Formats: sequence, C-alpha cells, structure tokens
Amino acid sequence: MYPFDFFKELSKNNNREWFADHKPQYEEIRRWWLAGIEQVHAMVIEAWPEVKHSNFHTFRIYRDTRFSLDKTPFKTHIGSTLAPPTARDVHSAGVYLEAGMPTSDTGVFVGIWAPESNVLKKLRRAIVDNIEEWEEIVKHPDLLKYYPDWFGERLKTAPKGWPKDHPQIEYLRLKHLGRFSLMSPEMFASEQWMEEMAKRIIAAVPLLRFLDYSVNEDI
Repeated sequence: MYPFDFFKELSKNNNREWFADHKPQYEEIRRWWLAGIEQVHAMVIEAWPEVKHSNFHTFRIYRDTRFSLDKTPFKTHIGSTLAPPTARDVHSAGVYLEAGMPTSDTGVFVGIWAPESNVLKKLRRAIVDNIEEWEEIVKHPDLLKYYPDWFGERLKTAPKGWPKDHPQIEYLRLKHLGRFSLMSPEMFASEQWMEEMAKRIIAAVPLLRFLDYSVNEDI
C-alpha cells in the first residue's frame, strides 16, 4: 500500500463526486493505516507504558468547513493521535502521526500543540525551574537525531512577566511545546515504516513525560 498517489489525486480533485468514485481506495488506505499504527502502538508500549491502555484516535477525512474560507470537503492526508489517558487536563503531551499531502507534513509530531495560556505558563515555569533536566532531554542525541528543532510559531519577544535577556528565552518564546520528525513518502513504500515511526516516538518519550508531568503537577 502506498497512499500518496491517492492523496495527490485527491488534492487535484477535491470534490464529492471524485471522492465518491474513489472511496473504495480510501477505505483500503484507512484499513492499511489502522493496521500499521496498531503495530506502532505495540512497539512503543515497553518504552512508554503510560499509553498501554490508550488507543490511537484516527481523524475522519471530512473537513469541517463551517468557519473556514477553504470549502474543499476532504483532507488530503490521514492522521492519528495517541496520548496517555488523563482526567485532569486535555493538554496531555502526545503524538500526532500523519501521511499524505503536502508531503512536508508527513511524519511524527510530539509534544503539546497550542496549549492554553494557563498551561503554557505552567510549562514555562517547569522548564525554568528544572532547566538542567530539561536541557538534558531536549539536547539528547537520540531526540536530535529525529527532531532537529522546535515546531511552530514563537513569540517575537519575551512573554509577559519575563525579561528579554532571560537565559532560557529561547524556550520561553515557544508557543507550542513540540517537535516534528519528517518522514519521506519513500519510507512508506517499505513494510518497515511502522518501525520507523515507533523509533521516532520512543526517542521522544522523555520529552513527552516531562511535559505531561509538568502539566498535571500541582504548583
């Protein structure tokens, strides 16, 4: 199974008529994807036992266009999330896996995307208060091998309440506490793509643990 040809054609023919004619192809891709990420889940449990009783959530292909200027009805990728179960906060650190178009978005995202203001404040304080542990995690060769830099927008200056010359300003300016590991479409032509995804997730487990503990810690 190689999903990129389908999603490339869908991006050119993003309408309900075309999709209706090719829906069996998409259903085959979805079955392939679900079987693959189930194997990924099994591979990461030993290193990340917190997700043993969690399941991947796979998003529907149908876009919600109610509040969007883009009225194309379908996503041109398939994506799934996995995070530890928690009753305390919806901002648990987790992973997001995606394959499709554009190929620049295909890969593994780890961390917390767009945390609310109060959660971001907790994370900033946790990083500063535990900077040695934090830097040991984010500068570890296993993480940097797959995740070279932080992903997403950053503040142009220091957040409110922090000096512009703070020694940890590079972390304080982050709007998203996450990293992205790109996977090429060619990787999915191999039956080993599940192992590649699992390796990336396992490399990020210390980061995920730090973030999740910091979000749920009482301060």
